Amino acid sequence: MTDRLTSSLSRRAFLKGAAATGAAALAGAPMALLSGCGKGRGAGGKRVIVIGVDGMDPVLAGQMMDAGRLPTFARLANAGGFRKLGTSTPPQSPVAWANFINGAGPGSHGLFDFIHRDPSKQAQPKFSIAETHPGHGGWEIGDHRLYLDFWPFDDTAPYTELSRQGTPFWDYLDKAAVDSTFYNLPSNYPPSKSKYGHHRCLAGLGTTDLLGQYGTYQLFHDNTKDRIKTEGGGFRTFFYFENGTCDRPLKLRGPGNSALIEPARRSKRPEEYTDDFIEFLVHRDLDSRTAAIEIQGRRLLLTEGQWSDWVTVEFDHSMPWFLPDANVPGICRFYLQSIHPIFRLYVSPINVDPSQPAAAITEPMSFARDISDQLGLFPTTGFQEAYNARRNNIFSDAEYADQGGYILEKRLELLDYALKEYDDGVLFFYFSSADMQGHFFWWDGEGPNPVRSAGQAKDNMEHIRTLYERMDETVARILKDYGDRATVIAMSDHGFCNFKRQFSLNTWLRDNGYLFPATATDVMADVDWSGTQAFGMGINSLYLNLAGRERDGIVSPAQRGALLDELVDKLKALRDDDGQTVISDVHRGDRAYHGPAAHLAPDLVIGYNRGYRSSWDTTLGKMTEDVLSDNTAAWSADHCSDPAVVPGVLFANRPIAAKAPTLTDLAPSVLAHFGLTKPSDMTGSDLFTT
Repeated sequence: MTDRLTSSLSRRAFLKGAAATGAAALAGAPMALLSGCGKGRGAGGKRVIVIGVDGMDPVLAGQMMDAGRLPTFARLANAGGFRKLGTSTPPQSPVAWANFINGAGPGSHGLFDFIHRDPSKQAQPKFSIAETHPGHGGWEIGDHRLYLDFWPFDDTAPYTELSRQGTPFWDYLDKAAVDSTFYNLPSNYPPSKSKYGHHRCLAGLGTTDLLGQYGTYQLFHDNTKDRIKTEGGGFRTFFYFENGTCDRPLKLRGPGNSALIEPARRSKRPEEYTDDFIEFLVHRDLDSRTAAIEIQGRRLLLTEGQWSDWVTVEFDHSMPWFLPDANVPGICRFYLQSIHPIFRLYVSPINVDPSQPAAAITEPMSFARDISDQLGLFPTTGFQEAYNARRNNIFSDAEYADQGGYILEKRLELLDYALKEYDDGVLFFYFSSADMQGHFFWWDGEGPNPVRSAGQAKDNMEHIRTLYERMDETVARILKDYGDRATVIAMSDHGFCNFKRQFSLNTWLRDNGYLFPATATDVMADVDWSGTQAFGMGINSLYLNLAGRERDGIVSPAQRGALLDELVDKLKALRDDDGQTVISDVHRGDRAYHGPAAHLAPDLVIGYNRGYRSSWDTTLGKMTEDVLSDNTAAWSADHCSDPAVVPGVLFANRPIAAKAPTLTDLAPSVLAHFGLTKPSDMTGSDLFTT
């Protein structure tokens, strides 16, 4: 996000004095360019509504339908409108939703895992959905670098690019003048552009917080025993009180001023970069168990256990003397977790302010403001549940469920807005609750939970069932209003299962002689590539150290096939201490994927058995002492298994003809509804006529 702001900062400051000229130029522009999604001519009154329920599991849904707890879904199923939905290989959300978007697999869209590796940098990890590119050119003025991306300068500022390849199915609708609107769509950040003005999108999974990260919280506390400063997903700041007031102004970390020249060329220490922080004060009253927060001229009063509403914050970024400073707005919520004996103030990830977005979170940019004009401030990050706070044990289960409940209510408010604005064409709406709460609360009774008592696990699983009931009620409301005049589909990208045991892929490769030396602990630190044949990076991905592809590759193309077959056989033969199969299947990338992006695929995709997943350390290339170990994290359920283990669900208010539908069938089905022929780059088929 920081890099994404560079061009905005430079141009905003440089052009601020030319506002009148800009307004005159816009006045002469065609209205279609300014108004965003225009009135579609191609829908002809036809409607398709797709409700995406991330992580909804067909086995649990079936049990609840049988028990009478999901009457709406049961009614659809009894009318022939229910199937298990084949998921992606691997069944990770970015991959699965991209299959939905393209109507084709990873060989089409190029997303194979949450984490990819950069072969030119030898196993350097990178986020798969989007990539930030460095700028070119620019003008150094004092401590600043300005990128002027207009003639005659034509600099290129750092920018973030959507990595998903291929053609999303809404592009075909857009060209045919069929309106489509997508809310919180995963795998589409930054959102792709609408060429003809008939597409709108609020980006979902993949959208960063204002710091350019994913779910970055900030915790301010006076616990002398807590010496953590940074951890995966957040920052902690220790302070103490003097006469009821913090001993110094506290610093709320912001995106940083990307117009400033890199820190190595500046004289100040990082904590002195005033452009990176907002200072605020905290006062507490022990008798009333309240705290007051003074920030940017406002005073917030919170009682212990209380959340604030969304609070607007502005980071003032300095510019060269001849330009006005640039303001970067954001929004966050404060949670007074405890007053005494330990004071804990939690600050949510700083979201892009939808009322004045500093980054492109919607297509068109004006769409975010349109929503905010009606709903006020609302969360805009891709991950809106505070999963990092629960994963790092800052939140309890109850606190996480409460915060997740708030997100669900905000999502339902957004759905009300979406339905009010909807006329015809395609409406897609996404719910994250079953997935993001499922990771912590799902437990289907297969043995003891690793971190919770049997009673807690049972109560948490009942909480998941109530979320399914909320989805049933939501679909019932949509069917009541649109059931006789729209095709209504509810679907999930994958199912769910327990995560009891973790497999350290790189440890196994090291111990079996494929990764060198025998004392290695980290793929990015102490691996000898001259003796390494294979390594793991990401959740399900294994790569060969292939000559001519990886920077330090040693495996020749002639050796490749035999080595892959050997690895597949050994991995599938792996057994746990109790004889349980760890890996259900191993998929060769050169056989599983087809299309223009297939060359980016991992060499092997590990399909874990139910109850197993890659270890937390494997994701970024680290190794542990043991190959297999208990998962003792609060994150006790997952779906990054073999695709056969965790299919999703498909419900519709029309009989589904396809006997074994998959995610790739949704896009051609939507196109067929509007009389559009399936493009040659789609591999799926029409669900209702197949």
